[in-house]
Amino acid sequence: MVEQFLRENKQLVDRQLPLYVEHLDAPEIIKQAMIYSLKAGGKRIRPLLLLATLKAFGKEVELGLPVACAIEMIHTYSLIHDDLPSMDNDDLRRGKPTNHKVFGEAMAILAGDGLLTYSFQVIAEMDHQDVTPEIKIKLISELAKAAGPEGMVAGQVADMQGEGKQLSLDELEYIHQNKTGRMLQYSIIAGAILAGASEQQIRQLSQFAYHLGLAFQIRDDILDIEGTEEKIGKPVGSDIENKKVTYPSLLTLDGAKEKLAYHIEEAKRYLRETQIADDVLHYICDLIATRDH
Repeated sequence: MVEQFLRENKQLVDRQLPLYVEHLDAPEIIKQAMIYSLKAGGKRIRPLLLLATLKAFGKEVELGLPVACAIEMIHTYSLIHDDLPSMDNDDLRRGKPTNHKVFGEAMAILAGDGLLTYSFQVIAEMDHQDVTPEIKIKLISELAKAAGPEGMVAGQVADMQGEGKQLSLDELEYIHQNKTGRMLQYSIIAGAILAGASEQQIRQLSQFAYHLGLAFQIRDDILDIEGTEEKIGKPVGSDIENKKVTYPSLLTLDGAKEKLAYHIEEAKRYLRETQIADDVLHYICDLIATRDH
């Protein structure tokens, strides 16, 4: 049942994302560039975390679908910009040419800009009787914090400034908690806000999401050593080649695996404390810990 929930809702998000862009009154080329990256695949882990949180509170997933899509738009914009020559200078993303390789650098920048700004419009225009203006403001405010200079952008800045330097474990965790973790965290918190969770439950879920986000990144670093190019969609060992500081480089591979296990267990502990129907979220924990792509 859990696997069916994840599969069906991933397909739902996959179908809905391009529909949001197709109806825009915008130049065709920018819509094509936005849709190209939205349809490039991916695990859709952030939207699924939001929808799984709603399910845990007994709510219908349709309630959170617009926010789930908005989150994936922001995630996609960040990947488009990450791949640019001035950033990571990547030619491939999930095994396909990166956006700037297909549409040119200027259009790729604008595609990212378009996805970022449109995501807030999608939430503002939500039309559901249970989503009050106050809830919309809360969702938009928290999203801006998670994606902006206090969140994901801060992590990207720290990541760039840390290139070629020997970072401490605390500095590495700061990068990943912000660059990757804050949007994972928001996905769960947004689901809780929509579901009408208590303040205590939101605090517990925030801690759950904190540990889950770090676990996600540690597993990424491990896959850069143990994964296959076919499955992860980029050359194996690129972190080492680019002299990036990773969890295995600081803790050894075995140490990174121990750290991964610690954060997964802590995530599950906080999840249990919320006393919600956590079967899907628990399963996602295990999925993140063992994923091969």
